[in-house]
Amino acid sequence: MEVEIPRKKLLMKYYDAEFDKFKQLLEKGEPFAYSRFSDGEINLLKSMKVVLHDTGFICGDDVGSGRYPSEEGKNVDPDEHPHVIEKLHECLKASRPNYFKALATNEDNDVCKDDNILLYQQNICEGDETHQTFANLFINGNYPRFINEIVPMLRDKKVVFVVNENANLDQLSFNNIIKTFSIGSNCIVNDFDISTKINKWVAQENISDTVFLVAASTLSNFIIKDCFFEHPQNTYIDIGSSLNPWMGLEGWRYSRAYLQHWVLGMHNKYGTQIDTWS
Repeated sequence: MEVEIPRKKLLMKYYDAEFDKFKQLLEKGEPFAYSRFSDGEINLLKSMKVVLHDTGFICGDDVGSGRYPSEEGKNVDPDEHPHVIEKLHECLKASRPNYFKALATNEDNDVCKDDNILLYQQNICEGDETHQTFANLFINGNYPRFINEIVPMLRDKKVVFVVNENANLDQLSFNNIIKTFSIGSNCIVNDFDISTKINKWVAQENISDTVFLVAASTLSNFIIKDCFFEHPQNTYIDIGSSLNPWMGLEGWRYSRAYLQHWVLGMHNKYGTQIDTWS
């Protein structure tokens, strides 16, 4: 006789409430880490080859055309760069208080091509659902809230930025950036060890109560995990491409649907997408 074993019931999480939780942590100055595992990370977790170049892309067996300027450049081959895949798994499995793993939900099935994206990531996480949240928390339907509620709060914080070398920070609405760490094209491979450099600087300068904004593709996962685990007195947030329109970068115009929706007025479903935890 076969007995069906029910799947463990998910904790209830709500898109707006999770946003409020991180907003409150930032308001209180309580350090935390927010590390995003989105479609690109899922492809690498599955050991797919990922290439983005000037005129197209390779993602596993899929090959297509597209426009990806230098800041979007990637060339990660699991056979040549197994340490990248191993490190990403390590980041998703890692656990400690206030280290939050932000997971793609099943609203992104058409992007990530998996029957249950959330469950796939949670099986790698090996539990600790209390420290899981939404990968799209600061974009898509919550993007106006991010720009109007989170970004203004940065004006009262010490900020460190990890960002592409082509970025121009002069047009940002906050000017209290105390340090910038620059990354280049294909940063996942070429800047793999930058966490060591950042941690060394934090220790030397005795940096605390500082917000690290990290915009470095999958390298962001490595930086946020390594730096928060070594220096948990600071906050580390993966902001993705959310501020790229104000930094002179162009790649978002061709590949970031939520920015096309909110900044360019090219309305699409991703701009107003509200994720659900199921």
